Amino acid sequence: MSSWDDDESASAAAEAATTDVELLKRAWRNEKAAPEILLFEKDLVTRVREQIQLLEETLDDFADSGVDDLVVSLYQMDLDRTLFLLRSYLRLRLQKIEKYSMHIFPRSKDLLSPQEQKFAESCTAIMKKHLEQSVVSKLPYGYNGSDGNSVTKQSLSSTEEDMIPEPQLDTFVFCKTKSDVGAFQLDDIGEEVVDLVADDLYVLRYKSIKGLVEGGRIDLI
Repeated sequence: MSSWDDDESASAAAEAATTDVELLKRAWRNEKAAPEILLFEKDLVTRVREQIQLLEETLDDFADSGVDDLVVSLYQMDLDRTLFLLRSYLRLRLQKIEKYSMHIFPRSKDLLSPQEQKFAESCTAIMKKHLEQSVVSKLPYGYNGSDGNSVTKQSLSSTEEDMIPEPQLDTFVFCKTKSDVGAFQLDDIGEEVVDLVADDLYVLRYKSIKGLVEGGRIDLI
């Protein structure tokens, strides 16, 4: 590969990475600020991984062709930044899965990547086994599952799975609108309405704007 081809390939990789790095940064911020796990950005993660591989190959070519050290260091910084963001994004998701595995799996497994689904299933099985062996088996009838009651319910009288940790969707979050939303209803009865203007900052309950976040109309910060 010629020096010109090296430069052209590196420039193309850097330009593509810049766009997707910003998208990844946005996904990372949303995931970090949201109390619940969001939809896995499959296509974005795939592109970023491909760009990481391309940048790594380009840096190897630079080393063989004697490209200026300053240029190499700049591309290395881009690569390190992208790797950090990707790892942090994936780590945030794994932490949420570990914390809320019994809530997430299997009811929200469509939000997860195939690898995350396996991790969530494993976490759920381990947690249930731990609860059964260390807690439930030592409780009296009606609480210990001997009556067919689930380990996720407090007692025989429980009608819901009230022993599963859930994300607190009423948490207040900082957010920024990406476009004009207009008058937006924050509650179910229409008593709380706010005019959401493009590029403005707000502090709102996550539950109220959950749909806007999922639709990409609001970014969490």
